[in-house]
Amino acid sequence: MMAKICRVMAGVAMVALPAAAMPQIGLPSLPTPRGGIDGLARPLLDTLDLDRLSPDAVARQLRSARLDRLTGFVRTHRDRVEFDAVRAPALRGVLLATGVAGADRARAIAAGYRIIDEEVIAELDLTFVRFALPEGLPLGKAQRQLAALMPAAEIAADNLYFPSGGLPPAASLGALAAAQTGGPGGARIGLIDSGVGPLPGLSARVVQKGFATGAPRAGDHGTAVAALALGAAGSGSALYAADVYGTDATGGTASAIARALGWLSGQQAAVINISLVGPDNALVHAAIARAQAKGALIVAAVGNDGPAAPPAFPAAQFGVLAVTGVDTSGRVLPEAGRGKHVAFAAPGRSLAPAAGGGKSVTVRGTSFAAPLVAGRLAQLYPAPAPGRIETAVRGLIGQARDLGRKGRDPVYGHGLVCGDCGR
Repeated sequence: MMAKICRVMAGVAMVALPAAAMPQIGLPSLPTPRGGIDGLARPLLDTLDLDRLSPDAVARQLRSARLDRLTGFVRTHRDRVEFDAVRAPALRGVLLATGVAGADRARAIAAGYRIIDEEVIAELDLTFVRFALPEGLPLGKAQRQLAALMPAAEIAADNLYFPSGGLPPAASLGALAAAQTGGPGGARIGLIDSGVGPLPGLSARVVQKGFATGAPRAGDHGTAVAALALGAAGSGSALYAADVYGTDATGGTASAIARALGWLSGQQAAVINISLVGPDNALVHAAIARAQAKGALIVAAVGNDGPAAPPAFPAAQFGVLAVTGVDTSGRVLPEAGRGKHVAFAAPGRSLAPAAGGGKSVTVRGTSFAAPLVAGRLAQLYPAPAPGRIETAVRGLIGQARDLGRKGRDPVYGHGLVCGDCGR
Protein backbone atom coordinates (compact mmCIF):
# COMPACT_ATOMS: atom_id res chain seq x y z
CA MET A 1 0.00 0.00 0.00
CA MET A 2 2.77 2.44 0.90
CA ALA A 3 4.46 1.82 -2.44
CA LYS A 4 1.19 2.66 -4.17
CA ILE A 5 0.78 5.88 -2.21
CA CYS A 6 4.34 6.92 -3.06
CA ARG A 7 3.80 6.18 -6.75
CA VAL A 8 0.65 8.29 -6.73
CA MET A 9 2.37 11.20 -5.02
CA ALA A 10 5.37 11.02 -7.31
CA GLY A 11 3.10 10.78 -10.32
CA VAL A 12 1.51 14.15 -9.61
CA ALA A 13 4.94 15.67 -8.86
CA MET A 14 3.87 16.79 -5.43
CA VAL A 15 7.03 16.10 -3.53
CA ALA A 16 10.64 15.16 -4.14
CA LEU A 17 13.04 13.33 -1.91
CA PRO A 18 15.08 16.03 -0.17
CA ALA A 19 18.82 16.05 -0.46
CA ALA A 20 20.62 14.73 2.58
CA ALA A 21 21.21 17.54 5.03
CA MET A 22 21.59 18.31 8.67
CA PRO A 23 18.17 18.67 10.29
CA GLN A 24 16.59 22.09 10.57
CA ILE A 25 15.47 23.04 14.04
CA GLY A 26 12.64 25.38 14.96
CA LEU A 27 12.92 28.61 16.84
CA PRO A 28 11.85 27.88 20.40
CA SER A 29 11.37 30.79 22.76
CA LEU A 30 12.00 30.18 26.42
CA PRO A 31 8.70 29.03 27.89
CA THR A 32 6.62 31.27 30.10
CA PRO A 33 6.04 30.08 33.67
CA ARG A 34 2.82 28.38 32.63
CA GLY A 35 4.78 26.19 30.19
CA GLY A 36 3.51 24.49 27.07
CA ILE A 37 3.56 25.44 23.42
CA ASP A 38 2.46 29.05 23.90
CA GLY A 39 5.75 29.75 25.62
CA LEU A 40 7.51 28.50 22.49
CA ALA A 41 5.54 30.59 20.00
CA ARG A 42 6.44 34.15 20.90
CA PRO A 43 7.07 36.51 17.97
CA LEU A 44 10.81 36.06 17.49
CA LEU A 45 10.40 36.78 13.79
CA ASP A 46 8.92 40.21 14.44
CA THR A 47 11.85 41.23 16.62
CA LEU A 48 14.26 40.60 13.74
CA ASP A 49 12.38 42.92 11.33
CA LEU A 50 13.02 40.44 8.54
CA ASP A 51 11.06 42.30 5.89
CA ARG A 52 13.66 45.09 5.87
CA LEU A 53 16.70 42.83 5.55
CA SER A 54 18.53 41.45 2.52
CA PRO A 55 18.31 37.68 1.94
CA ASP A 56 21.89 37.23 3.17
CA ALA A 57 21.16 39.24 6.30
CA VAL A 58 17.99 37.23 6.90
CA ALA A 59 19.99 34.00 6.73
CA ARG A 60 22.61 35.32 9.17
CA GLN A 61 20.05 36.69 11.62
CA LEU A 62 17.98 33.52 11.61
CA ARG A 63 21.02 31.28 11.99
CA SER A 64 22.25 33.28 14.97
CA ALA A 65 18.81 33.53 16.55
CA ARG A 66 18.16 29.82 16.11
CA LEU A 67 21.41 28.84 17.77
CA ASP A 68 20.89 31.27 20.64
CA ARG A 69 17.34 30.16 21.34
CA LEU A 70 18.16 26.49 20.98
CA THR A 71 21.13 26.71 23.31
CA GLY A 72 19.12 28.73 25.81
CA PHE A 73 16.27 26.24 25.74
CA VAL A 74 18.53 23.26 26.36
CA ARG A 75 20.42 25.11 29.09
CA THR A 76 17.20 26.10 30.87
CA HIS A 77 15.90 22.52 30.79
CA ARG A 78 19.21 20.71 31.11
CA ASP A 79 17.78 18.37 33.75
CA ARG A 80 15.36 16.99 31.13
CA VAL A 81 16.79 17.89 27.72
CA GLU A 82 20.12 17.44 25.92
CA PHE A 83 21.42 17.61 22.36
CA ASP A 84 21.44 14.45 20.27
CA ALA A 85 24.02 13.34 17.69
CA VAL A 86 23.00 16.08 15.22
CA ARG A 87 22.64 18.85 17.82
CA ALA A 88 18.86 18.63 17.95
CA PRO A 89 17.16 18.87 21.36
CA ALA A 90 15.75 15.65 22.80
CA LEU A 91 14.67 14.16 26.11
CA ARG A 92 17.69 13.41 28.26
CA GLY A 93 18.84 9.83 28.73
CA VAL A 94 16.30 8.14 26.43
CA LEU A 95 16.55 6.44 23.04
CA LEU A 96 13.77 4.97 20.90
CA ALA A 97 14.14 1.91 18.69
CA THR A 98 11.90 0.20 16.13
CA GLY A 99 12.49 -3.19 14.55
CA VAL A 100 14.23 -4.56 17.65
CA ALA A 101 15.04 -8.29 17.57
CA GLY A 102 15.58 -10.49 20.62
CA ALA A 103 19.33 -10.77 20.10
CA ASP A 104 19.53 -6.98 19.79
CA ARG A 105 17.91 -6.55 23.19
CA ALA A 106 20.39 -8.90 24.79
CA ARG A 107 23.37 -7.04 23.33
CA ALA A 108 21.97 -3.68 24.44
CA ILE A 109 21.31 -4.89 27.98
CA ALA A 110 24.78 -6.41 28.20
CA ALA A 111 26.22 -3.01 27.23
CA GLY A 112 24.39 -1.30 30.11
CA TYR A 113 21.19 -0.12 28.43
CA ARG A 114 17.89 -0.71 30.24
CA ILE A 115 14.51 -1.28 28.60
CA ILE A 116 12.07 1.25 30.05
CA ASP A 117 9.05 -0.08 28.19
CA GLU A 118 7.78 -1.35 24.86
CA GLU A 119 4.83 0.40 23.25
CA VAL A 120 2.52 -0.67 20.46
CA ILE A 121 0.68 1.92 18.36
CA ALA A 122 -2.01 -0.48 17.24
CA GLU A 123 -3.62 1.76 14.62
CA LEU A 124 -0.31 1.96 12.75
CA ASP A 125 0.91 -1.57 13.52
CA LEU A 126 4.04 0.10 14.89
CA THR A 127 6.06 -1.02 17.91
CA PHE A 128 8.90 0.85 19.56
CA VAL A 129 11.12 0.24 22.56
CA ARG A 130 12.35 2.95 24.93
CA PHE A 131 15.86 2.46 26.27
CA ALA A 132 17.45 4.21 29.25
CA LEU A 133 21.11 5.05 28.68
CA PRO A 134 24.01 3.84 30.80
CA GLU A 135 24.69 6.43 33.48
CA GLY A 136 26.85 9.32 32.31
CA LEU A 137 26.74 8.42 28.61
CA PRO A 138 25.94 11.45 26.40
CA LEU A 139 22.93 11.05 24.12
CA GLY A 140 24.83 11.55 20.87
CA LYS A 141 27.44 8.94 21.72
CA ALA A 142 24.71 6.55 22.89
CA GLN A 143 22.86 6.88 19.57
CA ARG A 144 25.92 5.77 17.65
CA GLN A 145 26.70 2.97 20.09
CA LEU A 146 23.16 1.55 20.21
CA ALA A 147 22.93 1.66 16.41
CA ALA A 148 26.09 -0.44 16.24
CA LEU A 149 24.72 -2.90 18.81
CA MET A 150 21.40 -3.23 16.95
CA PRO A 151 22.22 -2.89 13.22
CA ALA A 152 18.79 -4.07 12.05
CA ALA A 153 16.88 -1.58 14.21
CA GLU A 154 16.12 2.10 13.64
CA ILE A 155 17.45 4.23 16.50
CA ALA A 156 16.24 7.74 17.34
CA ALA A 157 16.35 10.22 20.17
CA ASP A 158 13.01 11.38 21.55
CA ASN A 159 13.42 14.72 19.80
CA LEU A 160 11.42 17.84 20.55
CA TYR A 161 9.42 19.62 17.83
CA PHE A 162 8.60 23.32 17.90
CA PRO A 163 5.92 25.53 16.33
CA SER A 164 6.73 27.22 13.02
CA GLY A 165 4.89 30.51 13.48
CA GLY A 166 4.75 33.48 15.84
CA LEU A 167 1.95 34.81 17.99
CA PRO A 168 1.57 38.28 19.48
CA PRO A 169 2.59 38.66 23.12
CA ALA A 170 -0.30 37.88 25.45
CA ALA A 171 -2.53 37.07 22.49
CA SER A 172 -5.97 35.85 23.40
CA LEU A 173 -7.01 33.59 20.57
CA GLY A 174 -9.65 31.66 22.44
CA ALA A 175 -12.35 33.51 20.51
CA LEU A 176 -10.59 33.39 17.17
CA ALA A 177 -12.93 32.57 14.30
CA ALA A 178 -11.66 32.52 10.76
CA ALA A 179 -14.21 33.46 8.15
CA GLN A 180 -15.42 30.21 6.58
CA THR A 181 -14.41 30.85 3.00
CA GLY A 182 -14.71 27.22 1.93
CA GLY A 183 -17.76 25.48 0.56
CA PRO A 184 -19.78 22.75 2.26
CA GLY A 185 -17.58 20.79 4.64
CA GLY A 186 -18.05 17.36 6.14
CA ALA A 187 -14.33 16.62 6.14
CA ARG A 188 -12.38 14.90 8.92
CA ILE A 189 -9.31 17.02 9.67
CA GLY A 190 -6.53 16.02 12.04
CA LEU A 191 -4.29 18.43 13.95
CA ILE A 192 -1.07 17.76 15.87
CA ASP A 193 -0.31 20.85 17.92
CA SER A 194 -1.39 22.30 21.25
CA GLY A 195 -4.95 21.90 22.46
CA VAL A 196 -7.75 23.95 20.93
CA GLY A 197 -9.87 26.57 22.70
CA PRO A 198 -13.41 27.72 21.90
CA LEU A 199 -14.07 28.57 18.25
CA PRO A 200 -17.26 30.65 18.19
CA GLY A 201 -18.65 31.32 14.76
CA LEU A 202 -17.29 28.10 13.30
CA SER A 203 -19.61 25.21 12.57
CA ALA A 204 -17.46 22.25 13.49
CA ARG A 205 -17.26 19.31 15.84
CA VAL A 206 -13.99 19.31 17.79
CA VAL A 207 -12.67 16.16 19.46
CA GLN A 208 -9.45 16.38 21.49
CA LYS A 209 -7.03 13.91 23.05
CA GLY A 210 -3.91 14.56 25.06
CA PHE A 211 -0.47 13.04 24.52
CA ALA A 212 1.49 14.99 27.14
CA THR A 213 1.25 15.94 30.80
CA GLY A 214 -1.80 18.13 31.41
CA ALA A 215 -3.18 17.59 27.90
CA PRO A 216 -5.50 18.35 26.29
CA ARG A 217 -5.06 21.98 27.27
CA ALA A 218 -6.17 24.86 25.07
CA GLY A 219 -3.27 26.83 23.60
CA ASP A 220 -3.12 29.91 21.41
CA HIS A 221 -1.04 28.25 18.68
CA GLY A 222 -3.28 25.23 18.28
CA THR A 223 -6.42 27.37 18.49
CA ALA A 224 -5.21 29.67 15.71
CA VAL A 225 -4.17 26.76 13.49
CA ALA A 226 -7.51 25.02 14.08
CA ALA A 227 -9.51 28.16 13.29
CA LEU A 228 -7.68 28.67 10.01
CA ALA A 229 -8.02 25.03 8.95
CA LEU A 230 -11.73 24.90 9.71
CA GLY A 231 -12.34 28.27 8.12
CA ALA A 232 -10.75 27.07 4.89
CA ALA A 233 -12.49 23.69 4.99
CA GLY A 234 -16.04 24.98 5.19
CA SER A 235 -18.94 24.39 7.56
CA GLY A 236 -19.75 20.97 8.91
CA SER A 237 -16.20 19.67 9.14
CA ALA A 238 -14.92 17.71 12.12
CA LEU A 239 -11.57 18.47 13.76
CA TYR A 240 -9.58 15.88 15.70
CA ALA A 241 -6.95 17.71 17.73
CA ALA A 242 -4.02 15.84 19.27
CA ASP A 243 -2.33 17.94 21.96
CA VAL A 244 1.33 16.90 22.18
CA TYR A 245 2.29 19.74 24.57
CA GLY A 246 -0.21 20.08 27.41
CA THR A 247 1.46 21.88 30.31
CA ASP A 248 4.87 20.33 29.69
CA ALA A 249 7.62 22.82 28.79
CA THR A 250 9.47 19.92 27.15
CA GLY A 251 6.47 18.54 25.29
CA GLY A 252 6.16 18.03 21.56
CA THR A 253 8.28 14.88 21.59
CA ALA A 254 8.73 12.45 18.72
CA SER A 255 7.04 9.68 20.70
CA ALA A 256 4.03 11.91 21.42
CA ILE A 257 3.72 12.80 17.73
CA ALA A 258 3.87 9.11 16.78
CA ARG A 259 1.11 8.28 19.27
CA ALA A 260 -0.94 11.21 17.98
CA LEU A 261 -0.63 9.94 14.40
CA GLY A 262 -1.89 6.57 15.56
CA TRP A 263 -4.94 8.09 17.23
CA LEU A 264 -5.73 10.30 14.24
CA SER A 265 -5.45 7.31 11.93
CA GLY A 266 -7.92 5.47 14.13
CA GLN A 267 -10.28 8.46 13.97
CA GLN A 268 -10.18 8.29 10.15
CA ALA A 269 -8.72 11.78 9.78
CA ALA A 270 -8.24 12.28 6.04
CA VAL A 271 -5.96 15.33 6.15
CA ILE A 272 -3.58 15.86 9.08
CA ASN A 273 -1.91 19.24 9.67
CA ILE A 274 1.44 19.45 11.48
CA SER A 275 2.64 23.05 11.95
CA LEU A 276 5.72 21.91 13.86
CA VAL A 277 9.36 21.48 12.86
CA GLY A 278 12.25 19.37 14.04
CA PRO A 279 14.83 16.85 12.82
CA ASP A 280 14.32 13.80 10.63
CA ASN A 281 13.39 11.37 13.39
CA ALA A 282 13.13 7.65 12.60
CA LEU A 283 10.05 7.04 14.77
CA VAL A 284 8.12 10.03 13.41
CA HIS A 285 9.18 9.06 9.90
CA ALA A 286 7.82 5.52 10.36
CA ALA A 287 4.56 6.74 11.92
CA ILE A 288 3.93 9.20 9.07
CA ALA A 289 4.67 6.54 6.44
CA ARG A 290 2.21 4.14 8.03
CA ALA A 291 -0.48 6.80 8.38
CA GLN A 292 0.00 7.62 4.70
CA ALA A 293 -0.32 3.94 3.83
CA LYS A 294 -3.74 3.96 5.49
CA GLY A 295 -4.85 6.89 3.34
CA ALA A 296 -3.98 9.99 5.38
CA LEU A 297 -2.62 13.05 3.60
CA ILE A 298 -0.11 14.91 5.78
CA VAL A 299 0.30 18.69 5.41
CA ALA A 300 3.21 20.40 7.20
CA ALA A 301 4.78 23.84 7.49
CA VAL A 302 8.19 24.31 5.84
CA GLY A 303 9.50 26.24 8.86
CA ASN A 304 10.93 29.69 9.46
CA ASP A 305 14.70 29.18 9.42
CA GLY A 306 15.16 31.08 6.17
CA PRO A 307 16.08 30.35 2.56
CA ALA A 308 19.54 28.98 3.35
CA ALA A 309 18.40 26.47 5.95
CA PRO A 310 18.27 22.75 5.20
CA PRO A 311 14.77 21.25 4.86
CA ALA A 312 12.64 21.02 7.99
CA PHE A 313 10.85 17.84 9.02
CA PRO A 314 8.25 16.45 8.80
CA ALA A 315 7.59 18.79 5.84
CA ALA A 316 10.58 17.39 3.93
CA GLN A 317 9.53 13.76 4.29
CA PHE A 318 8.49 12.04 1.06
CA GLY A 319 4.74 12.21 0.51
CA VAL A 320 4.18 15.08 2.96
CA LEU A 321 2.72 18.25 1.41
CA ALA A 322 5.07 21.05 2.47
CA VAL A 323 3.56 24.54 2.70
CA THR A 324 5.33 27.90 2.59
CA GLY A 325 3.90 31.30 3.51
CA VAL A 326 3.45 34.50 1.51
CA ASP A 327 2.61 38.09 2.41
CA THR A 328 -0.39 40.11 1.26
CA SER A 329 1.36 40.88 -2.04
CA GLY A 330 2.05 37.23 -2.78
CA ARG A 331 5.77 37.44 -1.95
CA VAL A 332 7.30 34.57 -0.04
CA LEU A 333 8.02 35.32 3.62
CA PRO A 334 11.76 36.01 3.97
CA GLU A 335 11.98 33.55 6.85
CA ALA A 336 10.22 30.70 5.01
CA GLY A 337 12.14 27.58 4.06
CA ARG A 338 12.89 26.71 0.46
CA GLY A 339 13.52 23.49 -1.44
CA LYS A 340 12.29 20.96 -3.95
CA HIS A 341 9.91 19.56 -1.36
CA VAL A 342 7.79 22.76 -1.24
CA ALA A 343 4.37 21.82 -2.61
CA PHE A 344 2.13 24.86 -2.06
CA ALA A 345 2.06 28.42 -0.77
CA ALA A 346 -0.66 30.08 1.30
CA PRO A 347 -1.06 33.37 3.18
CA GLY A 348 1.31 33.43 6.16
CA ARG A 349 1.55 37.07 7.14
CA SER A 350 -0.99 39.60 8.42
CA LEU A 351 -3.54 36.85 8.89
CA ALA A 352 -6.19 38.52 10.98
CA PRO A 353 -9.22 36.27 11.34
CA ALA A 354 -12.21 37.92 12.97
CA ALA A 355 -12.35 37.45 16.72
CA GLY A 356 -15.10 38.00 19.20
CA GLY A 357 -16.43 41.54 19.43
CA GLY A 358 -15.19 42.44 15.95
CA LYS A 359 -11.55 42.38 17.07
CA SER A 360 -8.77 40.63 15.20
CA VAL A 361 -5.45 39.05 16.10
CA THR A 362 -2.59 39.07 13.61
CA VAL A 363 -0.46 35.95 13.28
CA ARG A 364 2.56 35.27 11.11
CA GLY A 365 4.57 32.29 9.94
CA THR A 366 4.38 29.11 7.93
CA SER A 367 2.51 27.54 10.87
CA PHE A 368 -0.54 29.48 9.79
CA ALA A 369 -0.15 28.95 6.04
CA ALA A 370 -0.21 25.15 6.34
CA PRO A 371 -3.73 24.83 7.83
CA LEU A 372 -5.20 26.91 5.01
CA VAL A 373 -3.89 24.34 2.53
CA ALA A 374 -5.03 21.50 4.79
CA GLY A 375 -8.54 22.94 4.95
CA ARG A 376 -8.84 23.35 1.19
CA LEU A 377 -7.41 19.89 0.60
CA ALA A 378 -9.98 18.45 3.02
CA GLN A 379 -12.76 19.74 0.78
CA LEU A 380 -11.38 17.55 -1.99
CA TYR A 381 -10.43 14.64 0.25
CA PRO A 382 -12.92 14.46 3.15
CA ALA A 383 -12.30 10.84 4.18
CA PRO A 384 -9.37 8.43 3.80
CA ALA A 385 -9.55 6.74 0.40
CA PRO A 386 -6.16 5.91 -1.13
CA GLY A 387 -7.70 5.51 -4.57
CA ARG A 388 -8.81 9.15 -4.52
CA ILE A 389 -5.53 10.71 -3.45
CA GLU A 390 -4.29 11.50 -6.95
CA THR A 391 -7.59 13.13 -7.93
CA ALA A 392 -7.66 15.23 -4.75
CA VAL A 393 -4.08 16.44 -5.09
CA ARG A 394 -4.51 17.22 -8.77
CA GLY A 395 -7.62 19.16 -7.86
CA LEU A 396 -5.66 21.28 -5.40
CA ILE A 397 -2.95 21.90 -7.98
CA GLY A 398 -5.70 23.11 -10.29
CA GLN A 399 -6.81 25.65 -7.68
CA ALA A 400 -3.29 27.00 -7.12
CA ARG A 401 -2.26 30.31 -8.68
CA ASP A 402 1.23 30.12 -10.11
CA LEU A 403 3.77 32.40 -8.42
CA GLY A 404 7.43 33.00 -9.10
CA ARG A 405 9.06 30.95 -11.82
CA LYS A 406 6.59 29.38 -14.25
CA GLY A 407 5.47 25.97 -13.08
CA ARG A 408 6.47 24.30 -9.85
CA ASP A 409 9.49 25.87 -8.17
CA PRO A 410 11.38 25.50 -4.85
CA VAL A 411 10.05 28.79 -3.47
CA TYR A 412 6.27 28.60 -4.08
CA GLY A 413 5.76 24.97 -5.09
CA HIS A 414 2.73 24.66 -7.36
CA GLY A 415 1.55 28.12 -6.32
CA LEU A 416 -0.83 29.98 -4.02
CA VAL A 417 -3.81 28.21 -2.46
CA CYS A 418 -6.55 29.94 -0.48
CA GLY A 419 -5.31 33.43 -1.35
CA ASP A 420 -8.46 35.00 0.10
CA CYS A 421 -8.36 33.05 3.36
CA GLY A 422 -7.75 34.48 6.82
CA ARG A 423 -8.39 38.06 5.78
